Amino acid sequence: MAAIKRIAFLGIGNMGWPMAANLVKAGFDVTVADVAPGRADAFAAETGGKAAASPADAAQGADAVVIIVPTSKQVAEAVEAVGPSLTKGMLVIDMTSGQPGRTRDIAAGLAAQGVAMIDCPVSGGVPRARTGQLAIMAGGDDTDLDRADVVLKAMGTSIHRCGPIGAGQAMKALNNLVSAGGFLIGIEALLIGQRFGLDPAKMVDVLNASTGMNNSTQKKFKEYVLSRRFDAGFGLDLMAKDLSIALEVGRETATPTPFSALCREMWASAAALLGPGADHTAVAKLSEQLSGTVLGGNVEK
Repeated sequence: MAAIKRIAFLGIGNMGWPMAANLVKAGFDVTVADVAPGRADAFAAETGGKAAASPADAAQGADAVVIIVPTSKQVAEAVEAVGPSLTKGMLVIDMTSGQPGRTRDIAAGLAAQGVAMIDCPVSGGVPRARTGQLAIMAGGDDTDLDRADVVLKAMGTSIHRCGPIGAGQAMKALNNLVSAGGFLIGIEALLIGQRFGLDPAKMVDVLNASTGMNNSTQKKFKEYVLSRRFDAGFGLDLMAKDLSIALEVGRETATPTPFSALCREMWASAAALLGPGADHTAVAKLSEQLSGTVLGGNVEK
């Protein structure tokens, strides 16, 4: 297979923009398209990449098409949109945190056209997307993953091959399940401690020096919850979606998931309570409302 030089990048949102920018910095010929009017032109002006009026225009003559959008439904729509520009030997790299089963269906349709597909969802959030230090969970044929390796390494420093197509997305959903559970239990611990009389900021320090340490205690509680910023850059609705995917994988494998189901319901409840646009760290507000306590604030009498 020919080396990948020209890339069509579809979806330049909070994550996609810095990821595409790193591909430009790495020397790839990158053409972007996005549903938001003017966003592709803004990207081109800022990064030196190229803007296209449509996904099909972006994919014309490309070696690979990178897609990172919120859902597998939108991936299917993007694949349909680039259909006229797809040619045998092209590679579709789906970096969406999508549904493994749906991805396998899309891949089967592309394979009939001689187009390969791999799934490569990412972890690390906007800060690591900017620095090109994402963790990437990859699923697909080894030959296709070998071909995509140089592209993935321009966006991430930790690339994990998880299995056949869909395996990367299954792993991503399960990773977010673990992360989401750790966040909620940590917030409840901070609420208990504050009501007891402990300083929640000092509690975070102790947790980080002890066995209770996790990603949320290290990088989220002080920065986004105790600060009341709630602006980590990853949507609450997207986390709830990922947890639903994890539970879907659980059902498909007939795995009992009582704690995971409760976790998913709490995140979904917070998404309904806080509405569209809420950051995922704002899920802490659900636990605060249940306890009548604002972290860093006063207990309501």
